[in-house]
Amino acid sequence: MAPDGQSVENRRGQMFPLLSSHEIERIQKFGELRSFAPGEAVVEVGKVGPGLLVLLEGHVDVTRRDLASEGSLIVTHEPGSFLGELAQLSGRPSLVDARATGKVKALVIPTDKLRSLLIAEAELGEKIMRGLILRRVGLIETGTGGPVIVGTAGSSDVMRLENFLARNGHPHTGLDPKTDAEARALVERFNLKPSDLPIVLCPRGDLLQNPTELKLARCLGLVGPLDGEHLYDVAIVGAGPAGMAAAVYAASEGLSVLVLDCRAFGGQAGASSRIENYLGFPTGITGMALMARAFNQAGKFGAEFAIPSEVVGLEIPANGHREFFTLKLSDDQRVRARTVVIASGVRYRRLGIDNLHEFEGSSVHYWASPLEGKLCSRQEVVLVGAGNSAGQAIVYLAGRAEKVWLLARGGDISASMSQYLVDRIRGLPNVEIQTQSEITQLEGADGILDTITWRTASGEDCCRKIRHLFLFIGADPETAWLTDTGVRLDPKGFVLTGSDAARQGASLETSIPGIFAIGDVRAGSIKRVAAGVGEGAQVVAALHGFLAAQHAAHPAA
Repeated sequence: MAPDGQSVENRRGQMFPLLSSHEIERIQKFGELRSFAPGEAVVEVGKVGPGLLVLLEGHVDVTRRDLASEGSLIVTHEPGSFLGELAQLSGRPSLVDARATGKVKALVIPTDKLRSLLIAEAELGEKIMRGLILRRVGLIETGTGGPVIVGTAGSSDVMRLENFLARNGHPHTGLDPKTDAEARALVERFNLKPSDLPIVLCPRGDLLQNPTELKLARCLGLVGPLDGEHLYDVAIVGAGPAGMAAAVYAASEGLSVLVLDCRAFGGQAGASSRIENYLGFPTGITGMALMARAFNQAGKFGAEFAIPSEVVGLEIPANGHREFFTLKLSDDQRVRARTVVIASGVRYRRLGIDNLHEFEGSSVHYWASPLEGKLCSRQEVVLVGAGNSAGQAIVYLAGRAEKVWLLARGGDISASMSQYLVDRIRGLPNVEIQTQSEITQLEGADGILDTITWRTASGEDCCRKIRHLFLFIGADPETAWLTDTGVRLDPKGFVLTGSDAARQGASLETSIPGIFAIGDVRAGSIKRVAAGVGEGAQVVAALHGFLAAQHAAHPAA
């Protein structure tokens, strides 16, 4: 039996493949034999499992938990199948329960050996990796194994938590007490008031009231305490395209890598509804799909991730011997690394409207994901912006909203948007473009927009009943954490590198030796996904050069 969900049904054979006796023989050196008694728990929700299990004898039932019951069957594994999903690759808590239905004998491959297997056995590793990824896709589609978020659908805090989990590829279920009997029963059981919502019920039974992303991540085991004494070869700050590319190439070339990001992997690209001009994807690919592949690829090579973890400061050693840099995190943890790659990207720019903050999260959005698309189904929406990100969002929203008003402050969107997007937008019957227009007023109550007013090119005011506003008006560099570090910035706050930073070293090195900058945060960089990926690959050669020079100068370091 396979779980329900379109991807599961269509790709069942790839999701649950059987390994041949020859394939099992090839991977025996990576694991150890272990026996399980009838009824014994093989893995449990919320607990870190022993690793990937290849069944040699017996059967194992994999089940999911939900509010109504415990033990809904997902699949029964038989001899030749392997038990696990992406949690086993990263050493995170299990999202499902698994129990032996009789005597079971299995080959247990721990996380570190699993990574070695995937690299050493390329063809077999591809089969296993595909199965792990597709199983996670199935769990996401059905909400299996993740937390239950109980709150009013579309409220700012519910949206915040759902976006965090969705963008980090973690399954979850959302229940609205207004429409769901189970959610109402849960609220009544704990005697909760509307102001107490949202609450989050974690798989192990913990109940959180409107948690921060960090608190939720800790409850789910997505992030744990960092070893302040461990010394990484490189700490990468930012998990957008540039940071992810650096992680993949650095980890694949043997460097110990830690990637930190305060939100999710993927950066702004991860929130893109569709990227159509990225090399090798002629039919396009969603930003989430592209970045999820990079995330899994980096994990396969052994890169470690701390998400969400906000870097708030950087300690530079005194002049002379620089054995390591220290990153200071918002929760007072510290991370040590021989080199640092600044890939912190940019933050979304906000409109200069006094009450804008009242509607952010519920009615004002800075990306257009399926969550936002569902909210504005069959409604009119306004989008402000004229760049490629804005264009991709317009195309996506036009397929869901009744009408999209595109407001551009300039006179021609083709001046800042790729021509293929301009042509497509002009061909959409439910998109109306208004150039030289600017929003002047937002009105609403309880965090929900009611009307939006904007001034047109003719000077007239247009006021319409609209509940959702999308802003794609540019971005500012995320470099506040570099204050007082000596890392040189340009007047706009972007990081200077190479000759611009008065350095004769590598082109991506900052004014501080051993600290590099890549992607959108770097002054003079091309603000494109492919360019960021290229810089992420390029910086790894510079890392090797710096580390080799440091080792030669200080062999004992």
